[in-house]
Amino acid sequence: MVKIRLQRQGKKKAPFYHIVVADSRSPRDGKIIEQIGTYNPMTEPSTVVIDKEKLEKWMKNGARPTDTVKDLIAKA
Repeated sequence: MVKIRLQRQGKKKAPFYHIVVADSRSPRDGKIIEQIGTYNPMTEPSTVVIDKEKLEKWMKNGARPTDTVKDLIAKA
């Protein structure tokens, strides 16, 4: 099963996330299929950038977003 989820980057206490499409069995920061956006919670207000065309393509192909990514999509 393919999921749309967050991949953590950045330093300790300064997180930065990539919104990625990955196999549900791979680890959080493991192998990905495609990067479709970014999320930076350290800015005020937090910044969410998503490539809507790629997101729609993967949703049509059956990829399921996690609960956190669903909230970020609603914000963007």
